Amino acid sequence: MILCFFDGGRLGVVAGGRVAEVPESLVPGTTRPQDRLAALIESYDEVRDRLAALPGDASPALAEVVLEAPVPSPQQLLCAVKNYADDRQGVAADFFLKSPLSITGTGTTVTLPPIEARVFHHEPELAVVIGRGGRDIGAADAMGHVFGYTGFLDLSARDVGQTYYVKKSLGGFGPMGPFLVTADAVPDPHDLVVELSVNGEVRQRYSTGQMANRIDRLIEVASSVSGLAPGDVIATGTHHIGMGPVQHGDRVTLAIERIGELTVDIADPLRRVWDSAGRRLDPAV
Repeated sequence: MILCFFDGGRLGVVAGGRVAEVPESLVPGTTRPQDRLAALIESYDEVRDRLAALPGDASPALAEVVLEAPVPSPQQLLCAVKNYADDRQGVAADFFLKSPLSITGTGTTVTLPPIEARVFHHEPELAVVIGRGGRDIGAADAMGHVFGYTGFLDLSARDVGQTYYVKKSLGGFGPMGPFLVTADAVPDPHDLVVELSVNGEVRQRYSTGQMANRIDRLIEVASSVSGLAPGDVIATGTHHIGMGPVQHGDRVTLAIERIGELTVDIADPLRRVWDSAGRRLDPAV
């Protein structure tokens, strides 16, 4: 099933190019978007068939609504570090915390802040949304704790501050979406093509099968620290080959098989320019 938030925090079900709002009768007693998502996650098995029947010819077309981040404010937004078989492959599963306040949705404009970053980079990733929380979840049981998957663009400001938090948690630097696709609609999350293009030019294309630490291991390690809660998000890392700069006027599109396309525009009031290798070219250098 494909879920989304749209038009000011309305929770929706997507099918046939249309979106239908989830009525309060199916997810009662909550108004905050993240709480509505948590309530739907908890009751999903019970209401799944009624959710699937919601979209119809009277439902608005996707083109008529404004999509928002499908997980608007998770308790934890965990990002896997060096988790692909590439030139920066890590050895053990590890994470940094990225601020949930950095999350934005598809179709938005991300404004680069006036900080002295060496370069701003794109990092396309598959993200896992936790359905059943817990602590010390074993790898053998971990996939049963997954509710679904979404796309995540981990934008980064290089050489800023001393921590991943400072480099990664700037406002708008966590585009997510376009949809939350439930686990029952993704037969194998380790067999998905992830592609990122800038202004129509493909820069990164890889398979989630190239993960160094698979999703079950990521959940095992993440849950051993402070535990995981329903609605938490684990971004599974990126394959770094092809990673490049983003700058003013760029349109960045992340496409993940079975998940959909997430697109954001980049604005920079300072009009800084980098070449494909990330070297500054503008006169301010």
